Amino acid sequence: MSLVERVKQMVPRQPVNADRLVGRVEALHRFVVAAEGHVPEDRLVTARTVIDRSGERLRLSRAHTVIALAGATGSGKSSLFNAVSGFQLSRVGVRRPTTGVAHACVWGQAGAGPLLDWLGVPPNRRFTRESALDGDDQAALRGLVLLDLPDFDSVLEQHRLEVDRLLRLVDLVVWVLDPQKYADRVVHQQYLAQFQHHRDVTVVVLNQADRLNRADAERLVADLGRLLEEDGLGGVPVFATSAKGQPGLGALRGALERAVAQRQAALLRLNSDVTDAVADLQPLVGTGSKASAAVPQQTVNRLSGALAEAAGAPIVAAATERTYRYRATASLGWPLLRWARRLRPDPLKRLHLEAGPVVAPDASSLPESTAAQKAAVTLAAREVAAQAGGGLPEPWPTAITTASRSRVDDVPDALDVAVASADLGLSRRPAWWRLIGALQWLGAATALAGLVWLAVRAVFALLGLPNVSGPTVGSGVPLATVLLGGGLLFGLLLAVVVRPFAAIAARRARARAERRMRSAIAGVARTHIVAPVEEVLRSYDDAREALAAAA
Repeated sequence: MSLVERVKQMVPRQPVNADRLVGRVEALHRFVVAAEGHVPEDRLVTARTVIDRSGERLRLSRAHTVIALAGATGSGKSSLFNAVSGFQLSRVGVRRPTTGVAHACVWGQAGAGPLLDWLGVPPNRRFTRESALDGDDQAALRGLVLLDLPDFDSVLEQHRLEVDRLLRLVDLVVWVLDPQKYADRVVHQQYLAQFQHHRDVTVVVLNQADRLNRADAERLVADLGRLLEEDGLGGVPVFATSAKGQPGLGALRGALERAVAQRQAALLRLNSDVTDAVADLQPLVGTGSKASAAVPQQTVNRLSGALAEAAGAPIVAAATERTYRYRATASLGWPLLRWARRLRPDPLKRLHLEAGPVVAPDASSLPESTAAQKAAVTLAAREVAAQAGGGLPEPWPTAITTASRSRVDDVPDALDVAVASADLGLSRRPAWWRLIGALQWLGAATALAGLVWLAVRAVFALLGLPNVSGPTVGSGVPLATVLLGGGLLFGLLLAVVVRPFAAIAARRARARAERRMRSAIAGVARTHIVAPVEEVLRSYDDAREALAAAA
């Protein structure tokens, strides 16, 4: 392969648009916002790092391209750094490690200071290459920030950590390998293979090729290319270099010039970082369809039913029916005997509940939920979580289950409030009660008039006074007797006639009360169990859509 062909491998087939890259980063940020609190934090660390790093790099100089020379001890990267810059900027020596901190050489462009501060290059290790004496010799590299990194296999841990830090920040990496250690397993597994998603910003050189004849150099370059294929870096530029002799620096300098001219390296690197982060996060949203953000109504109904049983709604409904009958009898029965009803307490009052809406949950005397009822509530909540999270990838089903239990401790009090505050519909007397009650009082008054008349006649008879018989009805029955008997019979018959209607109305009152309580309890089910679950489902959909946009 010719030098020109090798350099052309640096040309990205599809240049990265800066605005689209910003859009991908923003979408990745939306994913993190949607997923936090539902996804383990350690799964979001990479995405957060990429978001922060991308934002910082895009805010810094876009006119500069940061290229790092990375290599093992004795690979000759510092010699290449000095040869490319034309000065002895980085110390070269026999004692290892020689390079302890990164050195930076900047060509031309002003304004690299903040970028170098972000990279963490010490001020005394920063150098400017281009000057008026160079003329146009260095113009092709104007905007280049070339870094000489410490050895990534240094015996000093701080050197290795510094290399790892800078490799995550630079725009393009030139891996400098030597003929003796180019196939080192550590180099390929721990470093080169980790850059398989960064092929567009990776260059590999076989340095110190002046020690080899041409045939050996070509053979080693071919073998290095094979190893890179195995690392997932097939197609990256790979060529021989030497700082002291043939084949020289032509290919390396051409690669650097092309990267500087395109000003795509930073965008390509960040784009690859985002792609890496998306690939890492993809299992969290899977490839299925969008989740339903609403729990099926049938499931909610089953949950509400279990909560209603646990809250004692059927008990209150039954008490409502008995109370309706009790009060109907008191209003529709024989008026002169109604006082006897007061000896029996109102069924609802025995439960410390009122007929109308009140908010007094602490006063409720409903029995505690049984173990079976509590188990039914737990199972119903679990069913809500299971149906909502069915088919979603982990950790979303776990997050949904956790959400369904997040307010379970508040459910008992909320159910008490729902039952105690439900309008049972008994606060007003029906109009027909007043009508029947008036008729009963009319019958009672009639009977009382007849009774008084008969009593007067009896008194007159006892005192020997003239008998006041009064008018008669039919075959001589005194009117007073007719009034007394008719009034009593009318009241009795009226009570018997209205009793079935009162029973029907009592059952309706029970159904109405139970319906209202179940409606209030359904509100508890939604606010305390269903709503947290649906919030997680919406977060999943938001995260899925955001990751799709980031991809």
